[in-house]
Amino acid sequence: MSKPIRRVVTGHNAQGKSIFVADGPSPHVMQRGTGSVTVTELWETRASPADNRGNADAIDRAFRLHPPKSGTVFRIIEYPPDRLRLPALAREAGQPDDGSGRMAARDRGNPRHAGFHKTNSVDYAIVLSGEIYAMMDEGEVLLKAGDVLIQRGTNHAWSNRTDAPAYVAFVLIDAEPLAGGTA
Repeated sequence: MSKPIRRVVTGHNAQGKSIFVADGPSPHVMQRGTGSVTVTELWETRASPADNRGNADAIDRAFRLHPPKSGTVFRIIEYPPDRLRLPALAREAGQPDDGSGRMAARDRGNPRHAGFHKTNSVDYAIVLSGEIYAMMDEGEVLLKAGDVLIQRGTNHAWSNRTDAPAYVAFVLIDAEPLAGGTA
């Protein structure tokens, strides 16, 4: 069972004073099944500069991998140990595309890890707890709690080789695709 992620959101009242508009577990949680990652969506912006008007929940959509065009998405992902996750990825491989962009982003030809994928984004990844390997086409690095990785539209995978979940916070920022390539 994944731990709920508390989300506290601020805003403004009718007099323009700062207030708290939400405080509780994020209601935007996606998990495909046993052994799959758990994605908790926390916030999204749809333009730059961002629009801070209103107090509506910015995540009013179905899950999608990519941030919106010219926007951002903030999420926390719980990565189960690979001994659970790799069989879940194998089960998902035969499923139809769900429209989230996850299947299209996958690199099924990479023999190193079934989770390889690529997005048109700059991703700031902050390891909150546990440890996880960031894998590139060539090389890998072990990241531990407090470590940060800046992922710049590269083909990559995440590998948790421990027996405990790893929690990673991500801010994905829309980016232009690499010249000559798409995600």
